[in-house]
Amino acid sequence: MVKSKHNISAFFIDDDEAILSSCSKTLELAGYQVKTFDRSQPALREFNDAAECVVIVDVRMPGMDGLTFLKEANRIDPDLPIILLTGHGAVEAMQHGAWDFLQKPVNPQRLIDSVHRAARHRAAILENRKLRSTATYPTAIAERLLGNSSAMLQLKKQIQLLAGTDTNILIFGETGTGKEEVALCLHEISPRKDAPFVAINCAGVPSDIIESELFGHEKGAFTGAQSNRVGRLEYANGGTVFFDEIESMPLDLQAKLLRVIQDRTIHPLGGNRAIPIDIQIIAASKEDLLEKSKTGTFRDDLYFRLHIAEIHIPPLRQRGDDILYLFKIFSRRSADRLGKKAPVISVELEQKLLSHTWPGNVRELLAWSERHTIGLDVNLSSNAVTEHNDSNDDLKTKLESYEKALILEALETSDSSLQEIATKLGIPYKTLYLRLKKYGIKSSKNND
Repeated sequence: MVKSKHNISAFFIDDDEAILSSCSKTLELAGYQVKTFDRSQPALREFNDAAECVVIVDVRMPGMDGLTFLKEANRIDPDLPIILLTGHGAVEAMQHGAWDFLQKPVNPQRLIDSVHRAARHRAAILENRKLRSTATYPTAIAERLLGNSSAMLQLKKQIQLLAGTDTNILIFGETGTGKEEVALCLHEISPRKDAPFVAINCAGVPSDIIESELFGHEKGAFTGAQSNRVGRLEYANGGTVFFDEIESMPLDLQAKLLRVIQDRTIHPLGGNRAIPIDIQIIAASKEDLLEKSKTGTFRDDLYFRLHIAEIHIPPLRQRGDDILYLFKIFSRRSADRLGKKAPVISVELEQKLLSHTWPGNVRELLAWSERHTIGLDVNLSSNAVTEHNDSNDDLKTKLESYEKALILEALETSDSSLQEIATKLGIPYKTLYLRLKKYGIKSSKNND
């Protein structure tokens, strides 16, 4: 066996001795350490969810066949890349979640290309898991902020950096990204964690009572004020106040909040006494407050007082595999609550989830996961995305059109099989298969 130049090895399973010998030599010459098996069961016993390998297995095997092996291996580690070898059954292979599909007789270069891609994927998965295991987060972050995409890891680091600094913080993020969860994390891992956390939705409190809600009032301050009332800022003394959707706060109230930040005192309505308070202020907005200050719809002096530090929450569409991870967690939680068994997530549904733009972000994902658990169709195409006019949607549409055009061009200008076309496009056969289904492209080409 030649010395491996790759960190990822290859398990090759086939009861045909000639194929086993020739293919393993091909991979060894390409720099892989190869372990061969003529049965599936012994191979299954040799790896776990930390195995540094990819697997190539024949579909037709005595005892445990390739598709059964695929199902059992996915139970151990659903991220293990498994390449199926067979003379038929491409559709079934893809539906069961195979990484790629190679026809017999195996083209050596296709084999190497497929294993190269699978090995890079496996190495990335294992490295990401290593980063997750070595990263230590306070319980509040670990429980409230689910996901380990690079964007979320950066967010968690930023929260740890700012928690306890006791400075004003602005949180920016689209609707449904979890701005209040981030604010709670900042509070719960700060020295103020044992004092109140008071959340105020500036868009949800009627303008005629919001001043009383914030500052409180003295008896007789207005009609109906029959007793003194402690405002929410005074109630939060020693803790944290979170202003959500602060862009909705009326301008006159913005001026009074600015005075609170500067003097750290409040004046209840109808009273003359100044009450000192000790609070940290965290504010959140889905809009650009600096731009609003330029148009006069948000006070620039308040913006600069609040904008000592800022946190940007990534939208769900930028979080990669977190989408599937969260969907599975939410589905399982829904199933537990409803006393049902968590439903299977098909390859087709995974493709839908990953290609959707998620205008409602995590909140929208949660709703669809509940529908899936109940047994309702996850028809993302019917979702009300027309109200979401983010420029990223336009870019996504253009990219999908370009991708579809490339695939159509490859099909029209090539006499090759679908397997060869996938190789020329630099994607696994599985990916091409899913793209054909996604774009409704029919092809008469075979898979030889």
